[in-house]
Amino acid sequence: ELLRMHYSHGHDGTIVNGVSRIGEMRGGAAALWKDEEMADVFAREARRFVRDGDRPFFLYYAFHQPHVPRLPSPRFAGTTPHGPRGDVIAELDWCVGELLEELEEQGVLNDTLIVFTSDNGPVLDDGYQDEAPERNGEHRPAGPLRGGKYSLFDGGTRIPFVVHWPNSVEPGETGALFCQSDLTASIVALLGLDLPDSAALDSLALVDAFLGRSPTGREEIALEGTQGRTMIRLGEWTYIPPHEGPEVSPTTATETGNSPEEQLYFLGDDLGQIRNRAGEDPHRARAMRTRLEEILASQRTR
Repeated sequence: ELLRMHYSHGHDGTIVNGVSRIGEMRGGAAALWKDEEMADVFAREARRFVRDGDRPFFLYYAFHQPHVPRLPSPRFAGTTPHGPRGDVIAELDWCVGELLEELEEQGVLNDTLIVFTSDNGPVLDDGYQDEAPERNGEHRPAGPLRGGKYSLFDGGTRIPFVVHWPNSVEPGETGALFCQSDLTASIVALLGLDLPDSAALDSLALVDAFLGRSPTGREEIALEGTQGRTMIRLGEWTYIPPHEGPEVSPTTATETGNSPEEQLYFLGDDLGQIRNRAGEDPHRARAMRTRLEEILASQRTR
């Protein structure tokens, strides 16, 4: 391993020998964050970027809520009956409001394309003792969907995706299949530019689906859970090949999608993926498995 020879501080501010190991925090006390202040710092910097930055601009605003560790600022702590998880979700809502307020004050809200989304489905118990499962009550974070974060079921792969652009997007909902990887090609096309053939190999230009103008998006998509476990969706059909491992995660209590049997579901009348139709429709199952294998073997899907 490469060792960097200089004096550094440990996590408690003490000197660590004179050797900074790979993966160790560097920068001394100045590098330390106070988790309870992160929301305020990020919101303040986002507002300043919008207020003082160039036009046009691109801002990637990555929230840490409601990810762990869930440590809301003091003014949000205890404001919901759902513990720290509920408190940081309320804090997240405030952060979004702060950014929208700044955009409105600068007179650019209606001309700014805003995408609010998440990187995966929900999980309650992910290793921290913050009573998230106990205080969840009857609420189902994934709604009618099966599974959650890390899962091959739709509760793990289907995510919130909100697009706000008053001058170009009509309010409503769409059933078009769209993946976050398609943002690259779609925004490039929206700008009237050409995407290099070597860039964003799995990104499709789906501007009309992205902006809610067309109910037609992707025809297919291959997705991965964790540890190389994959599935495919074709239209309203989802197929999960056999995967080894626990069917319920011992750490998160989430259904993983693992099964020694292949699984085939029709989302048109079975959104919760309850009825496995692989035995009823073996030809479709075989065709979808073949297509998944073709995609995984290829260098690109675009």
